[in-house]
Amino acid sequence: MARPVSAVDLFCGAGGLTHGFQLEGINVRAGIDTDPACNHPFTHNNDAVFLELDAQEITAADLLPYFSEGECWLLAGCAPCQPFSTYSQGHRNDNDEKWLLLYEFARLVKEIRPHVVTMENVTKLAKHPIFADFVRILKKFGYLVTHYEVECAHYGIPQNRARLVLFASIYGEVEIEEPSHDETNFSTVKNTIGRLPKIAAGEVAKRDHLHRASNLSETNLKRIRASRPGGTWRDWDKTLRTKCHKKETGKTYPSVYGRMEWDKPAPTITTQCHGYGNGRFGHPEQDRAISLREAALLQTFPENYSFLPSGEIVYFSTIARLIGNAVPVRLARMIARSILSHLEEHDG
Repeated sequence: MARPVSAVDLFCGAGGLTHGFQLEGINVRAGIDTDPACNHPFTHNNDAVFLELDAQEITAADLLPYFSEGECWLLAGCAPCQPFSTYSQGHRNDNDEKWLLLYEFARLVKEIRPHVVTMENVTKLAKHPIFADFVRILKKFGYLVTHYEVECAHYGIPQNRARLVLFASIYGEVEIEEPSHDETNFSTVKNTIGRLPKIAAGEVAKRDHLHRASNLSETNLKRIRASRPGGTWRDWDKTLRTKCHKKETGKTYPSVYGRMEWDKPAPTITTQCHGYGNGRFGHPEQDRAISLREAALLQTFPENYSFLPSGEIVYFSTIARLIGNAVPVRLARMIARSILSHLEEHDG
């Protein structure tokens, strides 16, 4: 058997990566993030310490107490991906501090020298020079680096979500676990959220304060009633179309104001997933956008995962940001199993 694994989760967010790792037996002892809203979900649902720190100010001395002698050390993280998103490419600023966080990640690897490193991010990052720099730095310090483009639906996640997963190990190349699902057995919207109580736009379920849907204007209620699962705004009467749809540029965005389909994976859950007009986030049957709890379930968080203390005001934008930015728990579990299998072979 391989040695026990102790880990620190950089850019931990609400704890999706940590939760998946702990479920697979990796001892994540601390998570680091600058967002104070991450404190409750991270600590309430995981057996780990939350450190509200900036990666640019962290040193090895801050993190070494969370690693134990005689164990295998793992440094994991998902640097904020907004600079590498499709939207941001048209607003690129190479001086944006978020672009530099990958260098801070590399610096901490250099200072701590963990046995294994892993990172999850958007696929577009792999095409950017900063990623090549990151890989070069890791190789310079003796790591063998592998990276993969992962289709989340192939690992039982009910989303069409493509992600970049990187591994670096002092022992050799880490091979990613083989896919467990294909078109014949994808996890779907229906088998993920179909059992939840019905609610209307603007309503909250009695027994779950996170199963709540944002309100809709009368116009948007008419639009969603005119929408069919998998359809587009082109199905509407012309009087319901927005001004942007009538422009040539708007005609290339058929997925906004769309409904999900019961028998398929959901679209990528984003930080805007609570808004009907922000993508294909309309419920397949009910005339509303998906609820915050439904979004969390589609990110494969457990149904009882707590995102804020009981009795606190739920702000859609805050909770949706935590959910949309998270690593899907089921993806985290697959990453953890890939690492543990690697260590079984090379560190046993």
